[in-house]
Amino acid sequence: MPRILMERSGEMEVFARVVAEGGFSAAARSLDLTPSAVSKLIARLEERLGARLLVRTTRALHLTDEGEAYHRAAMRILQELNDADQEASGGAVRGRLRVSASLPFGAMFVAPAVATFLERHRQVVVDLNLTDDVVDLLAERTDVAIRMGNLPDSGLMARKLGESRRVICASPDYLARHGKPERPQDLARHDCLTFNFRRPRTTWPFRRDGGILDQPVTGSLQLNNGETMRQMALAGVGIARIGLFHVAEMIAAGRLVVLLEDFNPGDMEVVSAVYVGGGILPHRVRVFIDHLVEELKDAPLLAPVSAGVA
Repeated sequence: MPRILMERSGEMEVFARVVAEGGFSAAARSLDLTPSAVSKLIARLEERLGARLLVRTTRALHLTDEGEAYHRAAMRILQELNDADQEASGGAVRGRLRVSASLPFGAMFVAPAVATFLERHRQVVVDLNLTDDVVDLLAERTDVAIRMGNLPDSGLMARKLGESRRVICASPDYLARHGKPERPQDLARHDCLTFNFRRPRTTWPFRRDGGILDQPVTGSLQLNNGETMRQMALAGVGIARIGLFHVAEMIAAGRLVVLLEDFNPGDMEVVSAVYVGGGILPHRVRVFIDHLVEELKDAPLLAPVSAGVA
Protein backbone atom coordinates (compact mmCIF):
# COMPACT_ATOMS: atom_id res chain seq x y z
CA MET A 1 0.00 0.00 0.00
CA PRO A 2 2.69 2.64 0.81
CA ARG A 3 4.27 2.05 -2.60
CA ILE A 4 0.93 2.58 -4.38
CA LEU A 5 0.21 5.79 -2.46
CA MET A 6 3.69 7.08 -3.27
CA GLU A 7 3.12 6.40 -6.96
CA ARG A 8 -0.23 8.19 -6.85
CA SER A 9 1.16 11.37 -5.33
CA GLY A 10 3.98 11.37 -7.91
CA GLU A 11 1.51 10.94 -10.74
CA MET A 12 -0.64 13.76 -9.37
CA GLU A 13 2.35 16.07 -9.18
CA VAL A 14 3.40 15.34 -12.76
CA PHE A 15 -0.19 15.76 -13.98
CA ALA A 16 -0.54 19.10 -12.15
CA ARG A 17 2.73 20.30 -13.65
CA VAL A 18 1.63 19.36 -17.19
CA VAL A 19 -1.55 21.40 -16.71
CA ALA A 20 0.35 24.34 -15.20
CA GLU A 21 3.00 24.41 -17.93
CA GLY A 22 0.55 23.72 -20.75
CA GLY A 23 2.43 20.79 -22.27
CA PHE A 24 4.59 17.73 -21.77
CA SER A 25 7.88 19.25 -22.89
CA ALA A 26 7.60 22.32 -20.65
CA ALA A 27 6.57 20.15 -17.70
CA ALA A 28 9.47 17.81 -18.36
CA ARG A 29 11.95 20.71 -18.30
CA SER A 30 10.59 22.03 -15.01
CA LEU A 31 10.67 18.54 -13.45
CA ASP A 32 14.07 17.62 -14.90
CA LEU A 33 12.55 14.65 -16.72
CA THR A 34 12.38 13.64 -20.37
CA PRO A 35 9.16 14.32 -22.31
CA SER A 36 8.79 10.59 -22.91
CA ALA A 37 8.95 9.91 -19.17
CA VAL A 38 6.22 12.49 -18.54
CA SER A 39 4.11 11.00 -21.34
CA LYS A 40 4.45 7.50 -19.89
CA LEU A 41 3.48 8.70 -16.41
CA ILE A 42 0.33 10.41 -17.72
CA ALA A 43 -0.55 7.33 -19.83
CA ARG A 44 -0.11 5.12 -16.75
CA LEU A 45 -2.34 7.45 -14.72
CA GLU A 46 -5.08 7.44 -17.36
CA GLU A 47 -4.87 3.64 -17.65
CA ARG A 48 -5.16 3.20 -13.88
CA LEU A 49 -8.15 5.55 -13.72
CA GLY A 50 -9.76 4.15 -16.84
CA ALA A 51 -10.42 7.68 -18.10
CA ARG A 52 -8.96 10.14 -20.59
CA LEU A 53 -7.74 13.22 -18.69
CA LEU A 54 -6.06 15.19 -21.45
CA VAL A 55 -6.78 15.81 -25.11
CA ARG A 56 -3.52 16.50 -26.90
CA THR A 57 -3.27 18.19 -30.30
CA THR A 58 -0.32 19.62 -32.22
CA ARG A 59 -1.20 23.11 -30.97
CA ALA A 60 -2.69 22.77 -27.51
CA LEU A 61 -3.53 20.59 -24.57
CA HIS A 62 -7.03 20.51 -23.07
CA LEU A 63 -8.54 18.91 -20.01
CA THR A 64 -11.52 16.58 -20.44
CA ASP A 65 -14.41 16.77 -17.98
CA GLU A 66 -12.80 13.89 -16.08
CA GLY A 67 -9.48 15.72 -16.25
CA GLU A 68 -11.01 18.89 -14.77
CA ALA A 69 -12.47 16.95 -11.85
CA TYR A 70 -9.26 15.00 -11.23
CA HIS A 71 -7.17 18.17 -11.43
CA ARG A 72 -9.29 19.92 -8.77
CA ALA A 73 -9.02 16.91 -6.46
CA ALA A 74 -5.29 16.47 -7.12
CA MET A 75 -4.57 20.13 -6.41
CA ARG A 76 -6.41 19.92 -3.09
CA ILE A 77 -4.55 16.77 -2.07
CA LEU A 78 -1.13 18.05 -3.14
CA GLN A 79 -1.67 21.34 -1.32
CA GLU A 80 -2.62 19.43 1.82
CA LEU A 81 0.52 17.30 1.49
CA ASN A 82 2.62 20.42 1.03
CA ASP A 83 1.00 22.06 4.07
CA ALA A 84 1.61 18.93 6.13
CA ASP A 85 5.31 18.97 5.17
CA GLN A 86 5.58 22.63 6.16
CA GLU A 87 3.85 22.07 9.50
CA ALA A 88 6.06 19.06 10.28
CA SER A 89 9.19 21.10 9.54
CA GLY A 90 8.09 23.87 11.86
CA GLY A 91 6.59 26.00 9.09
CA ALA A 92 9.98 27.35 8.04
CA VAL A 93 9.93 29.58 4.96
CA ARG A 94 12.98 28.96 2.80
CA GLY A 95 14.25 29.06 -0.77
CA ARG A 96 14.60 31.64 -3.52
CA LEU A 97 11.71 34.03 -4.18
CA ARG A 98 11.60 36.00 -7.45
CA VAL A 99 9.44 39.14 -7.30
CA SER A 100 8.68 41.68 -10.04
CA ALA A 101 7.07 45.12 -9.65
CA SER A 102 6.92 48.45 -11.46
CA LEU A 103 9.63 50.96 -10.62
CA PRO A 104 7.69 53.59 -8.61
CA PHE A 105 5.26 51.25 -6.89
CA GLY A 106 8.01 48.73 -6.21
CA ALA A 107 10.32 51.33 -4.70
CA MET A 108 7.60 52.90 -2.56
CA PHE A 109 5.67 49.85 -1.36
CA VAL A 110 7.18 46.51 -2.38
CA ALA A 111 10.80 47.13 -1.36
CA PRO A 112 9.88 48.11 2.24
CA ALA A 113 7.61 45.05 2.44
CA VAL A 114 10.46 42.85 1.24
CA ALA A 115 12.72 44.29 3.94
CA THR A 116 10.29 43.38 6.73
CA PHE A 117 9.66 39.98 5.13
CA LEU A 118 13.37 39.17 5.20
CA GLU A 119 13.59 40.21 8.84
CA ARG A 120 11.06 37.49 9.67
CA HIS A 121 12.25 34.83 7.23
CA ARG A 122 16.03 34.70 7.16
CA GLN A 123 16.20 31.47 5.14
CA VAL A 124 14.69 33.15 2.08
CA VAL A 125 16.66 34.84 -0.70
CA VAL A 126 14.55 37.45 -2.54
CA ASP A 127 15.38 38.31 -6.15
CA LEU A 128 13.58 41.67 -6.59
CA ASN A 129 13.25 43.02 -10.12
CA LEU A 130 11.82 46.55 -10.51
CA THR A 131 10.80 47.21 -14.10
CA ASP A 132 7.85 48.68 -15.96
CA ASP A 133 8.05 45.88 -18.53
CA VAL A 134 5.30 43.26 -18.23
CA VAL A 135 7.27 40.20 -17.15
CA ASP A 136 6.37 36.74 -18.49
CA LEU A 137 6.23 34.82 -15.22
CA LEU A 138 6.90 31.42 -16.77
CA ALA A 139 9.67 32.54 -19.11
CA GLU A 140 11.39 34.63 -16.43
CA ARG A 141 10.71 32.06 -13.66
CA THR A 142 9.11 34.76 -11.54
CA ASP A 143 7.12 33.71 -8.48
CA VAL A 144 5.10 36.88 -7.88
CA ALA A 145 4.49 39.99 -10.00
CA ILE A 146 2.71 43.14 -8.83
CA ARG A 147 0.40 44.41 -11.57
CA MET A 148 -1.62 47.62 -11.85
CA GLY A 149 -5.02 47.86 -13.52
CA ASN A 150 -7.43 45.28 -14.93
CA LEU A 151 -5.83 41.94 -15.65
CA PRO A 152 -6.30 40.18 -19.01
CA ASP A 153 -7.62 36.64 -19.10
CA SER A 154 -4.72 34.25 -18.63
CA GLY A 155 -3.61 31.21 -16.70
CA LEU A 156 -2.38 33.48 -13.92
CA MET A 157 -3.97 33.65 -10.50
CA ALA A 158 -4.38 37.00 -8.76
CA ARG A 159 -4.91 38.36 -5.28
CA LYS A 160 -6.02 41.94 -4.79
CA LEU A 161 -3.64 44.04 -2.69
CA GLY A 162 -5.53 47.31 -2.84
CA GLU A 163 -6.53 50.16 -5.13
CA SER A 164 -4.59 53.19 -6.25
CA ARG A 165 -6.39 56.52 -6.70
CA ARG A 166 -5.64 58.31 -9.97
CA VAL A 167 -5.66 62.07 -10.47
CA ILE A 168 -5.38 64.51 -13.36
CA CYS A 169 -2.57 66.99 -12.75
CA ALA A 170 -0.17 69.45 -14.38
CA SER A 171 2.59 71.80 -13.32
CA PRO A 172 1.89 75.49 -12.56
CA ASP A 173 4.26 76.35 -15.44
CA TYR A 174 2.19 74.36 -17.95
CA LEU A 175 -1.06 75.93 -16.70
CA ALA A 176 0.44 79.43 -16.90
CA ARG A 177 1.32 78.84 -20.57
CA HIS A 178 -1.78 76.94 -21.69
CA GLY A 179 -4.54 77.79 -19.25
CA LYS A 180 -6.40 75.60 -16.79
CA PRO A 181 -9.02 73.18 -18.13
CA GLU A 182 -12.34 73.75 -16.37
CA ARG A 183 -14.32 70.93 -18.00
CA PRO A 184 -13.29 67.52 -19.42
CA GLN A 185 -14.04 68.78 -22.95
CA ASP A 186 -11.32 71.43 -22.51
CA LEU A 187 -8.69 68.65 -22.64
CA ALA A 188 -9.22 68.45 -26.41
CA ARG A 189 -7.05 71.57 -26.80
CA HIS A 190 -4.40 70.48 -24.29
CA ASP A 191 -1.25 68.39 -24.56
CA CYS A 192 -2.01 65.23 -22.57
CA LEU A 193 0.64 62.71 -21.61
CA THR A 194 -0.37 59.16 -22.53
CA PHE A 195 1.05 55.65 -22.34
CA ASN A 196 2.28 53.92 -25.49
CA PHE A 197 1.06 50.50 -24.36
CA ARG A 198 -2.60 51.50 -24.10
CA ARG A 199 -5.18 51.19 -26.86
CA PRO A 200 -4.61 53.50 -29.88
CA ARG A 201 -7.50 55.85 -28.95
CA THR A 202 -6.82 57.03 -25.41
CA THR A 203 -9.74 58.18 -23.29
CA TRP A 204 -9.91 59.39 -19.68
CA PRO A 205 -13.08 58.77 -17.60
CA PHE A 206 -15.03 61.64 -16.04
CA ARG A 207 -18.33 61.98 -14.21
CA ARG A 208 -20.90 64.11 -16.03
CA ASP A 209 -24.70 64.32 -16.26
CA GLY A 210 -25.15 61.40 -13.88
CA GLY A 211 -22.96 59.04 -15.90
CA ILE A 212 -19.39 58.39 -16.95
CA LEU A 213 -17.97 60.24 -19.95
CA ASP A 214 -14.94 58.82 -21.77
CA GLN A 215 -13.10 61.92 -22.93
CA PRO A 216 -10.63 61.35 -25.83
CA VAL A 217 -7.21 62.90 -25.21
CA THR A 218 -4.13 63.34 -27.36
CA GLY A 219 -0.64 64.69 -26.89
CA SER A 220 2.83 65.04 -28.34
CA LEU A 221 4.46 62.58 -25.93
CA GLN A 222 3.73 58.93 -25.24
CA LEU A 223 5.52 57.09 -22.43
CA ASN A 224 6.02 53.55 -21.19
CA ASN A 225 6.12 54.10 -17.42
CA GLY A 226 4.63 56.20 -14.66
CA GLU A 227 7.90 57.56 -13.31
CA THR A 228 8.81 59.20 -16.63
CA MET A 229 5.27 60.55 -16.88
CA ARG A 230 5.68 62.15 -13.47
CA GLN A 231 8.97 63.77 -14.54
CA MET A 232 7.43 65.09 -17.76
CA ALA A 233 4.46 66.53 -15.89
CA LEU A 234 6.85 68.27 -13.47
CA ALA A 235 8.78 69.62 -16.45
CA GLY A 236 5.61 71.23 -17.81
CA VAL A 237 5.38 69.05 -20.93
CA GLY A 238 1.70 68.23 -20.50
CA ILE A 239 -1.22 67.07 -18.37
CA ALA A 240 -0.97 63.63 -16.75
CA ARG A 241 -3.48 61.09 -15.45
CA ILE A 242 -1.43 59.21 -12.88
CA GLY A 243 -1.57 57.28 -9.61
CA LEU A 244 -1.75 59.50 -6.54
CA PHE A 245 1.13 57.64 -4.89
CA HIS A 246 3.42 58.91 -7.69
CA VAL A 247 2.64 62.56 -7.15
CA ALA A 248 1.22 63.17 -3.64
CA GLU A 249 4.41 64.85 -2.41
CA MET A 250 4.58 67.06 -5.51
CA ILE A 251 0.95 68.09 -5.05
CA ALA A 252 1.51 68.93 -1.39
CA ALA A 253 4.58 70.99 -2.35
CA GLY A 254 2.67 72.91 -5.03
CA ARG A 255 4.83 71.54 -7.85
CA LEU A 256 1.78 69.86 -9.40
CA VAL A 257 -1.86 71.01 -9.39
CA VAL A 258 -4.82 68.59 -9.32
CA LEU A 259 -7.29 69.30 -12.13
CA LEU A 260 -10.96 68.49 -12.83
CA GLU A 261 -11.40 66.82 -9.45
CA ASP A 262 -15.13 67.70 -9.42
CA PHE A 263 -15.50 65.41 -12.42
CA ASN A 264 -13.37 62.55 -11.08
CA PRO A 265 -15.58 59.42 -11.02
CA GLY A 266 -13.55 57.75 -8.29
CA ASP A 267 -10.86 56.78 -10.78
CA MET A 268 -9.22 53.76 -9.16
CA GLU A 269 -6.63 51.28 -10.40
CA VAL A 270 -6.57 47.81 -8.85
CA VAL A 271 -3.22 46.57 -7.52
CA SER A 272 -2.81 42.79 -7.66
CA ALA A 273 -0.25 40.15 -6.84
CA VAL A 274 -0.25 37.64 -9.69
CA TYR A 275 1.30 34.20 -9.77
CA VAL A 276 1.20 31.07 -11.91
CA GLY A 277 -1.86 28.92 -11.28
CA GLY A 278 -2.47 25.26 -11.90
CA GLY A 279 0.28 23.99 -9.60
CA ILE A 280 1.10 23.76 -5.93
CA LEU A 281 1.71 27.23 -4.54
CA PRO A 282 5.07 27.12 -2.76
CA HIS A 283 4.91 27.96 0.91
CA ARG A 284 7.31 30.90 0.49
CA VAL A 285 5.05 32.42 -2.21
CA ARG A 286 1.89 32.07 -0.15
CA VAL A 287 3.53 33.56 2.94
CA PHE A 288 5.00 36.46 0.93
CA ILE A 289 1.64 37.35 -0.64
CA ASP A 290 -0.01 37.20 2.79
CA HIS A 291 2.74 39.51 4.03
CA LEU A 292 2.11 41.99 1.19
CA VAL A 293 -1.61 42.08 1.95
CA GLU A 294 -0.88 42.81 5.61
CA GLU A 295 1.76 45.46 4.85
CA LEU A 296 -0.36 47.35 2.31
CA LYS A 297 -3.78 47.20 3.94
CA ASP A 298 -3.33 50.55 5.71
CA ALA A 299 -1.04 52.26 3.18
CA PRO A 300 -2.35 55.87 3.11
CA LEU A 301 -1.35 56.59 -0.49
CA LEU A 302 -3.54 53.74 -1.71
CA ALA A 303 -6.58 55.48 -0.19
CA PRO A 304 -8.81 58.02 -2.00
CA VAL A 305 -7.64 61.62 -2.27
CA SER A 306 -8.36 63.56 0.88
CA ALA A 307 -10.24 66.85 0.79
CA GLY A 308 -7.00 68.66 1.58
CA VAL A 309 -5.18 67.21 -1.42
CA ALA A 310 -8.06 67.77 -3.80
